[in-house]
Amino acid sequence: MHLIDSVGQLRARVKTLTPTIAVGKRTLVLARHRGSFFKYCPASQTRGGKSNVCCNYFVVNFASNCHMECSYCYLQSYLNFPYMIVYANVEELFEEVEEALSSSPDSYFRIGTGELADSLALDPLTNYAQKLVEFFSRFRNAVLELKTKTDCVGGLLDLQHRGRTVIAWSVNTPFIQQQEEHKTVSIEDRLVAAQKCVAAGYRVGFHFDPLIHYPDWENDYYRLVTEVFDRLPAESIAWFSIGALRMAPQLRDKMRSRFPNSFLPLGELVPCADGKLRYVKQIRTRMYLRMLEWLRQRSSSSTGIYACMERPEVWSRVFGSSPLTDVEIGDQVTSSLRSENFRPES
Repeated sequence: MHLIDSVGQLRARVKTLTPTIAVGKRTLVLARHRGSFFKYCPASQTRGGKSNVCCNYFVVNFASNCHMECSYCYLQSYLNFPYMIVYANVEELFEEVEEALSSSPDSYFRIGTGELADSLALDPLTNYAQKLVEFFSRFRNAVLELKTKTDCVGGLLDLQHRGRTVIAWSVNTPFIQQQEEHKTVSIEDRLVAAQKCVAAGYRVGFHFDPLIHYPDWENDYYRLVTEVFDRLPAESIAWFSIGALRMAPQLRDKMRSRFPNSFLPLGELVPCADGKLRYVKQIRTRMYLRMLEWLRQRSSSSTGIYACMERPEVWSRVFGSSPLTDVEIGDQVTSSLRSENFRPES
């Protein structure tokens, strides 16, 4: 383990060592983050005059990179340094978030930590998530989302979270998990962890993302949705997101190099207005419609369901109406939590 004063020093070290991604994933660095922790989700970035539909999501980047090896992970082509980093100046993170929440008491914030790192993968070492849960329990106008592909929830089960944290899992079919999500725990283990969190009073969430198109996708995803509802009460699920496989062109090249047995780069992917490669509209629209049908059959009326990083025209085809504003979508996604935790000041 190395202690680095700043990411700038880290980048200088990387230039001298030039480690591979695999080597970097075995090195944990503690660093001081000198930039902004609290940011608007980059999913709404505009390119070519068009933007993706966004759900008014905010992110707190407490760490960077991950020891797991999902073949489709965008971080392997996005990050310009390969090490796993945890930012040690946690008090400055808290100060920045508290200032944002306190300055807008009539707004409701959904804030996640899973953009650049798995929210819980390193928690057995750092206890970072425990600190975040305790911190967010103080605020009535925010909900924290911890997104993970692990079962590292043991440190969270006895906390006084006050309903201000949702623990969410990225899930895929067992076939995809075994073929493409290397070094992750099984879907069975993730669902068992979700059951433990529900028993501890947490709401949970699920991200069916990325949806992968392959010959038996329809049967496999239907069984996955069924398994989620068979194990968990519908009212315990705060939200679902669905998102089809997408990647930058450079990621496809990286996948071919690092995961030569992966079939994902061979899919029927076409360039879109935001520069990413996606399945053609007919394929991903059909996948969304089937997923939406299955989810709505058994979900609670208050459970939010949304498509992540999708184009407005596809959103309209799937949900049957033009996309709402990002704030309106965000309000719908968090409706059950807002009704319990949040009342705007008069």
